[in-house]
Amino acid sequence: MMPHFDSRKKEKGLKRFSLNRRQRTLWTILVATVFLLLVVMGGALLDEDRIATNLGARNLMPSLDHFFGTDWLGRDMFTRTMMGLSLSMGVGLLGAVGSTSIALLLGMAAASMGKMADRFISWLIDLFLSVPHLVTLILIAFTLGGGFKGIVIGLMLTHWPSLARVIRAEVMQIRSADYVRISRQMGKSRWWIALHHIFPHLIPQLLIGFMLMFPHVILHEAAVTFIGLGLSPHEPAIGIILSESMKYLSSGMWWLAFFPGLCLLIIVRTFETIGESLRLLIDPTRAHEK
Repeated sequence: MMPHFDSRKKEKGLKRFSLNRRQRTLWTILVATVFLLLVVMGGALLDEDRIATNLGARNLMPSLDHFFGTDWLGRDMFTRTMMGLSLSMGVGLLGAVGSTSIALLLGMAAASMGKMADRFISWLIDLFLSVPHLVTLILIAFTLGGGFKGIVIGLMLTHWPSLARVIRAEVMQIRSADYVRISRQMGKSRWWIALHHIFPHLIPQLLIGFMLMFPHVILHEAAVTFIGLGLSPHEPAIGIILSESMKYLSSGMWWLAFFPGLCLLIIVRTFETIGESLRLLIDPTRAHEK
């Protein structure tokens, strides 16, 4: 009987320390967030002298002294890549926050300001969704002359339609709830109802939409910068690094594009993981699964 008792005791102990789906999701979000914060802090704290011109250390392959090698001017590629990622994440943050704000305003307006407003905003959403984000972004950035201002405004104005459509549908569902009707019968204004009843229910959708929008914003910023319509060439942006490195790949300097491109994909994938984990965490039907 003792072996059977010991096995049952071990099973209980394993169950006690095993993580359910919700706990694993929380740990995933925590680890991914810490990783992103380390990247941002690394880009801010690294010595800028390592990206100064040093012709004595030109075209060095990856080593312990230069993890990602050096470029044709002797600049440390690891430092340039970390600074570029930090810069791209900052630009992506501005673009995603602005685009999320536009989606919130238009989505709530479409669902609460009458049929004419709903028709116009729905037409505007369909119009923007009918054209690829990157094409619209290039047109806006080119019209505004490129640079930091052009790319940020372009990112804000091109990534809101999908989230706005989700918010519109959510608001239309909430406004038919009993407590909203009671507030309306008690004489509460539209803005009071929107602020106290509708907006709190939209916070999870906004958070998930923001996190899923972030990686697309970063990729599109890098793409537009790559073709010369984004950030200034003097900035250590990932798009600029990749654009400059294309001229040297035929010479065998593979590390100039490989490591920055790989790091960009890792950052994008990390943001997508956080967004998907938040969606799973908020979903009540799946949050407590084993």
